[in-house]
Amino acid sequence: MIARSILAWLSLRSLRFATDRHGAAAMEFALLLPLMLIMYFGSIQITDAISADRQVTLVASTVAEITSQYATVSSTDVSNILAAASAVLTPFPVANARVTLSSVLIDANGNATVDWSATLNGTQRSGTVTSSIPAALLVPNTSVIWGEATYNYRPAIGWVITGTIAMYDQIFLRPRQSNNVVHS
Repeated sequence: MIARSILAWLSLRSLRFATDRHGAAAMEFALLLPLMLIMYFGSIQITDAISADRQVTLVASTVAEITSQYATVSSTDVSNILAAASAVLTPFPVANARVTLSSVLIDANGNATVDWSATLNGTQRSGTVTSSIPAALLVPNTSVIWGEATYNYRPAIGWVITGTIAMYDQIFLRPRQSNNVVHS
């Protein structure tokens, strides 16, 4: 009799436990919280990466755009242009960026050679760069201003998974005031 009453009591308790919904919302929240946090912080990181990539494009465009408006640039002018690139890259650290500004002369045969180059945290270009210039820009007896920007983006949270992401952009512009921009 006691065993029967214990079994009946256990059966009743387990039935009540199975139909009890008081903790269901808390349990669902506990199960979904990690997924929601990953989605939230992931969206922040993706937005930050897109912003960094956009800044790289703006830096390449800015250095080429400013330089293309000169007929002659001095070393001070070039330093100021590269300083402007640092300002455009804000709020991202300039130490992770390389900015290269080059003037490329194209001879009568369509061969492109670097006339002068300057860089921020990188290596200046030199020599023949015909293969690096788009074929449509290799117009004989002209020149182009070549702005390049590289940024090594390291996500704050997901860097273990993705590692450092190298972002790169370049832009080619024709000089506006003369056939080529002379570095004095």
